Amino acid sequence: MKALADLLTFDEFLTHWAADRPDRLALREEDREFSYGELDDLTAKVASALIGAGLKKGDRIAWIGKNSDLYFQLFFGAARAGIVMAPIGWRLSPAEWAYVLNDTGAKILFTGPGFEAVAQQLAGKLDHDPRIVGDGEARALIATTPRAAFEGSGPDDAVLQLYTSGTTGNPKGAVLSNRNLFALRRNSSDLDLPYTKWEDDEAVLVAMPCAHIGGTGLGIMALAAGLPGVVLAEFNPDGVFDAVEHHGVTRFFIVPAALQMLLLHPRCAETDFSRLKYILYGAAPIPLELLRQCIKMFGADFIQAYGMTETTGTICMLPPEDHDPEGNQRMRSAGKALPGVEIRILGDDGQAVPVGEVGEVVTRSSNNMIGYWNLPEATSKTMTADGWIHTGDAGYLDTDGYLYIHDRMKDMIISGGENVYPAEVESAIFGHPAVQEVAVIGIPDQKWGETVKAVVVPKPGMSIDEADIIAWARERIAAFKAPRSIDVIEALPRNASGKILRKDLRAPYWEGRERMVN
Repeated sequence: MKALADLLTFDEFLTHWAADRPDRLALREEDREFSYGELDDLTAKVASALIGAGLKKGDRIAWIGKNSDLYFQLFFGAARAGIVMAPIGWRLSPAEWAYVLNDTGAKILFTGPGFEAVAQQLAGKLDHDPRIVGDGEARALIATTPRAAFEGSGPDDAVLQLYTSGTTGNPKGAVLSNRNLFALRRNSSDLDLPYTKWEDDEAVLVAMPCAHIGGTGLGIMALAAGLPGVVLAEFNPDGVFDAVEHHGVTRFFIVPAALQMLLLHPRCAETDFSRLKYILYGAAPIPLELLRQCIKMFGADFIQAYGMTETTGTICMLPPEDHDPEGNQRMRSAGKALPGVEIRILGDDGQAVPVGEVGEVVTRSSNNMIGYWNLPEATSKTMTADGWIHTGDAGYLDTDGYLYIHDRMKDMIISGGENVYPAEVESAIFGHPAVQEVAVIGIPDQKWGETVKAVVVPKPGMSIDEADIIAWARERIAAFKAPRSIDVIEALPRNASGKILRKDLRAPYWEGRERMVN
């Protein structure tokens, strides 16, 4: 049997754990539980069923549904044979589902519980005729298919295709290989890093949507560690509290907005969090005041994860020891590159800039995707021939190698020739006693080109005074960065992974203009 550090594919991991711990819990959703022995058998049957249906290595299948133990059985099984799973966000519209299905050319579309109407919703929208298989039929198919021999996929074979929720245009399918999903852990296997050390009694919660790396990636993390993955169909506070109290969950990944939902829930104060070791968070910076409340409530260590779909998720982590409830310089950073990850900051001329200077963040590691599906031009714009990915984020490195993200480069506001990064303005406003959430955008201005506007969600029962918020911000950041105007709304628009949709906030102000910059 191969040593654990040498395993690089789903087929190898499932074979390894079935031999090493056949009776240990591998996957749980609601009252359904599967041991590693059972998961090995079920996923081998999935591979056999797909091959029996005429699919071969490199073919695509798709999933429309919430998180499910069935999704992970299908994904892991397909991956064993090099058949690529493309999960599609269930919150998208049928037209958006159809775009992704047409783009993948998926031979089979599997649907989760509650998605029985998908065939009707897609009628007339597809340019090919995939077989559509509901959850009951899929489970029956797996149960009745005899396990047959198949050739396992190799480290560099594609196994997962995730669609990025790009801020412009159609989503792009980032193609990820076995190596992308598993190789990076090798670099830290012999280092004493908290996020790579697992006790044998741990369990991982999968609560973020499986169409995103923050959902599917946690299921893969559990498999790589040989531990149980506890699946929630979708994020909800009760489900998280139950998973921690009754199902032994010791770590999970969550976005800051969801953390806030946990804190505001009446059950939060009564839940026993003593088993919880690590809370990983990302997709947005965490305001210091929210972090303070979370550290006090959960008593767990916090780890900030920075990455993107194209880098198969996390490439940078801010470890627990840099999280100080009193605040410190490093808490404004995204942390340090993981072992095996290179990060550089490039200027407009494509050359590396000095330490402390802002430029575009580029990265290279075994995590970097194979490329965008069927988009050679977009791939070559994002990836260089020697393996660097342009993240589109503006940031800088300090002398200790900590990465500070200023913002998405395309979210940057240029007001009177000065660069303003929304995240910095948002941080300045967040601590205001009446503000629950804030997003900052640039709006057109005759004199300055763009000016800064803050869109604010008030705390329950509080009212927002525009002048007061502007004065609060001016005390904390340069006057040219402070907002000139404030909008008050009930909730910020977000995509399924929790990111604020700034383009939706900007749209009304830029209507009738050719582009959203001045």
